[in-house]
Amino acid sequence: MIIKSDRKTAIILGLLLVLSFVFGILSSVPALEYPDYLVKLSEIEMQVLIATFFQAAMAVVYVSIAVLLYPIIKKYNESLATGYLGLRIIGAGFLFAGIGPLLLLLWLSQSYVITSEVNSSYFQITGELLRQGRDILNHIGMVLPWSIGGLILYYCLYKIRLIPRWLSIWGIIGSTFTLLATIMLMLNIIKLVSPVYLILNAPIAFGELVLAILLIVRGFNPHENKSN
Repeated sequence: MIIKSDRKTAIILGLLLVLSFVFGILSSVPALEYPDYLVKLSEIEMQVLIATFFQAAMAVVYVSIAVLLYPIIKKYNESLATGYLGLRIIGAGFLFAGIGPLLLLLWLSQSYVITSEVNSSYFQITGELLRQGRDILNHIGMVLPWSIGGLILYYCLYKIRLIPRWLSIWGIIGSTFTLLATIMLMLNIIKLVSPVYLILNAPIAFGELVLAILLIVRGFNPHENKSN
């Protein structure tokens, strides 16, 4: 099977990967990790609204990357390509769903500030449920299919050799670590904001940043390759 590099597609993919990093940073709300987040959220309403916008934008970017990569992977294995696309769309769906709890938390925070100490325990319990629900949607519901899709992607890229094989291997290892971190988080073995979680997710983040730069600067491997 002969795979031809596509310079334009490579540049677009590289730019989309960079955007996914930028949007991921802009979609974060650090105030949620503070003990008094119900008070702080009402004070940073615009930041929360901006975060919801960029979370939606990030989901669109993830789907766009998967759609662009689908025909490339399909040339190697149609079933794997379909599985990859489906998993990434599912992950993006959970990312979209994660916007809901964040907006509800903002509304709850505003109501909490107005009512002051009245029914404070109700607000705190509801807020914690919404916060935990958002974490589950964003860091388990989204990342679980995303990391499995990453294993499929980098395995196929390894076989068709459109990027350096060392980078494909790095992607497979990084996706495995991310999958492991997600499973450990799901089983409550580690916490979301913990050194272990960050360390396990660092390899795939670094690898995809390198991939983005490589695609923008060099594109896919400039020669035709046969899959093994």
